[in-house]
Amino acid sequence: MKALYFAWVRERIGVAEEEIEPPAAVATLGELMGWLAGRGENYAHAFENPAVIRTAVDRLHAKHDAPFAGAREVAFFPPMTGG
Repeated sequence: MKALYFAWVRERIGVAEEEIEPPAAVATLGELMGWLAGRGENYAHAFENPAVIRTAVDRLHAKHDAPFAGAREVAFFPPMTGG
């Protein structure tokens, strides 16, 4: 599955996108952020406060407790403001 990172999440991780294969035990977006945070210091910094990160599965906004099984892509981004 493809993971997409936007804005400061991308800056902290150091890549805009990558292919990931989380273990089967990782079932929700929140668990996925926890698993990603364990991949290294840059990921830990990006996901240090998951409550402020928004998520999407196959381009549809999703809550952190949403499953992502079968998804082609998941995205992580900070809150957006209008103006």
